[in-house]
Amino acid sequence: MVKKSLFQLHWFFGITAGLVLALMGITGATYSFQEELLRLFNADVLKVEVRQEGVLPPAELVRRVEAAQGDKVSMLWVDTREGNSARIFFTPPPGERRGQLRYADPYTGELKADATGQAFFNLMLQLHRFLAMGDTGRQITGACTLMLVFFCLSGLYLRWPRKPLNWRVWLTFDWAKKGRAFNWDLHAVAGTWCLLFYLLFALTGLFWSYEWYREGLNRLLADAPPAGEQQQKRGEGRGRHGPPQVDKNAPPLVVDYDAIWTSLRAAAGPGLASYNLRLPPVGGQPATLFYLLENADHERAFNTLTIDPANGAVKRHEQYTDKSFKAQLLASVYALHTGSYFGLAGRIIVTVASLTMPLFFVTGWLLYLDRRRKKRQVRAARGTVSGSVDKGDSWLIGFASQSGFAEQLAWQSAGQLQASGMPVHVRSLAELGEDDLRQAQRALFVVSTFGDGEAPDSARGFERKVLGQPWALDNLHYAVLALGDRQYPHFCGFARRLQAWLAERGANSAFSPVEVDSADPAALQLWQQELAQLTGTQPVAAWQPPSYGNWRLSQRTLLNPGSQGAPVYLLGLRPEQPASWEAGDLVEVMPRNGQPRVARFLAGLGLDPDTPVQLAGLTETLAQALASRNLPTGREHLVGVHAQALVESLAPIGPREYSIASIASDGELELIVRQERHPDGSLGLGSGWLTEYLPIDGSVNLRLRRNSSFHLPPASTPMVLIGNGTGLAGLRSLLKARIVDGDQRNWLLFGERNRVHDFHCRDELLAWLESGDLARLDLAFSRDQAEKVYVQDLLRGQADELRRWMDDGACVYICGSQQGMASGVDAVLNEVLGEDLVQQLIEDGRYRRDVY
Repeated sequence: MVKKSLFQLHWFFGITAGLVLALMGITGATYSFQEELLRLFNADVLKVEVRQEGVLPPAELVRRVEAAQGDKVSMLWVDTREGNSARIFFTPPPGERRGQLRYADPYTGELKADATGQAFFNLMLQLHRFLAMGDTGRQITGACTLMLVFFCLSGLYLRWPRKPLNWRVWLTFDWAKKGRAFNWDLHAVAGTWCLLFYLLFALTGLFWSYEWYREGLNRLLADAPPAGEQQQKRGEGRGRHGPPQVDKNAPPLVVDYDAIWTSLRAAAGPGLASYNLRLPPVGGQPATLFYLLENADHERAFNTLTIDPANGAVKRHEQYTDKSFKAQLLASVYALHTGSYFGLAGRIIVTVASLTMPLFFVTGWLLYLDRRRKKRQVRAARGTVSGSVDKGDSWLIGFASQSGFAEQLAWQSAGQLQASGMPVHVRSLAELGEDDLRQAQRALFVVSTFGDGEAPDSARGFERKVLGQPWALDNLHYAVLALGDRQYPHFCGFARRLQAWLAERGANSAFSPVEVDSADPAALQLWQQELAQLTGTQPVAAWQPPSYGNWRLSQRTLLNPGSQGAPVYLLGLRPEQPASWEAGDLVEVMPRNGQPRVARFLAGLGLDPDTPVQLAGLTETLAQALASRNLPTGREHLVGVHAQALVESLAPIGPREYSIASIASDGELELIVRQERHPDGSLGLGSGWLTEYLPIDGSVNLRLRRNSSFHLPPASTPMVLIGNGTGLAGLRSLLKARIVDGDQRNWLLFGERNRVHDFHCRDELLAWLESGDLARLDLAFSRDQAEKVYVQDLLRGQADELRRWMDDGACVYICGSQQGMASGVDAVLNEVLGEDLVQQLIEDGRYRRDVY
């Protein structure tokens, strides 16, 4: 809960204060090398010839520049060694803090021209400190600086890895990442690089933002005053951002520059490098004289003389080297802020860190917009169907889905009813109870069957708690759309049990159940027609068939060279138009027969593969048309059939379903596909097309399919991911999404044949383990020892750890083969956790499966 709250605050403040901090970073970096840049572009103004006789004493220098300017000097800054022009500030106009700045030759007193670019750097300073908005801007920059401290500390907490002592985890980029994943990596890793510098900026920058902070630092770091001296009065020095307060009754200012020069030379000795004299506005107040020695620790390690300007008497002499270390830090706040405390290298590093400030604003916004886009897509997935307040008068549409297809059809059915003016509300069967069914007068049930007659995981609780109950449902009129696969003996088993129970309870069937075998379009059209008759409306146009887009095969990498098993490939696909999906979703690929398969089929039929035929209104060659048709193994009944009749006698190839192995922000849809071979040595249709016959940069028809039952759990929920073989694909997408979101309580149990050859995505998984993005990685390589070890054996061996994770609220995700792995894992879960708890996990959505 704490982590989630910090995350919400981190991004909320980031997208609000981030722009101000980005501006402060750029302007601060620009201003940091002001002196060097001004000297570069104004060498004739800011550089002077060093004369052997030395710089003029202050009295002579002030006399000459005041005579030339016609105004009184209020501050002068003189470099006695390096040949830099002296900076002279004249009396400020009323209401101003500083007067006009002029440059002068400290050896001759000659006034120089104005420096080109000085106004630009003054603007940069105003933007950096006040947003060029005066005191209001200072309050804004101060608040944003406080937020920068929060960003540093909360960001450090949010990305704290499992192995914090591993420097690679903190400081290395994964350049292979793309999209959102790369933006997150850039945001987190670059933030770690800059963390100490940003804390330095913030903790020193607040010195000029808030009086309470400045007073706190003084109390914490300042040395106690020497015996006999009074501590500086509280509040002295206020008005730092405005003109000094002037007592109108004070005597006029009298300055004895010769006496001041004598006091300065006596205090500094022969090592004087530069001095800065700041005069009070009126008499009766002390002047401040900062001076720097040649051997100073840094360019701001000033010694300070507090003197009487009228006679040069020294009232206080503070030497930097006499201060304690903490007091030296206090005196060096500006040097720490700009990095000059650490020399030229420190200034350069701090400047570069300042320039990267916009990076975090930009990447933070990109991540935020990506989250918003995904939320919009989730809402859009629900279609345009609006719920009904009066549930008793509306159609109840209940669905039970394992892979998301039944849920999709439920929403499409709701849309058709609503288009006819019927109020509807759509619910998962897991959410329905006795009151819902008793109050409903009209209902549609769109349910799939999982495996051989089982209820989908999400409907297990409904079957256990509802089916068999002796409720009277005489007022309920209903219809059932059943989805299944006839290759299983108990075709549409769950839907038939639901239908039988409803009939026993007295509910009235509006029409016979519509059973759909493998998304048969004719059965779906029948369902739609029945709905049209049920609502009394004219039959509407048939639901549009799934839209397949063209995707380009961008990469095909063999993951298990040398393996004793079938080859496994990592495939990369890119769409013609931008596409998006969620971790856990599926794709349906429309494969084609490879040319060798078509050639073998035509051999002996006496047909020319180049014969033109008509297919879906288009003219193609016979070979092209046969590439999209199911080719039977027996051909005797086809001998003598002409080309067009041959094409028309063959059913089109149906889609093949695969788990997505990447996330949308990767910029590429990835699949992990094992190449299948039939007993006769020929390649499987789908795997053969993707892994062998489809050329690189070739086009494949593909559509994305939502699989809501395998989506991520709520943020910060621990996850136990279990899979084998190519089942790693679905788990990999979930892991990638979790890592991008900063969730690290991830435990992967993965099984394959041999570690040497079949450790798919090895480097990636080990890197996640090292970085802490994977809390645990347990591997089972069945052929690496005499006694075969499978992933379910690993799970049994980690029974105590599994119980601890489940006690922490973990969700279990399984992806891979149903026979062997998934059934074996299910048995171990029931053995370790108990059947009642496993059943409860299924009903609560904490046990999810994507198996085949």
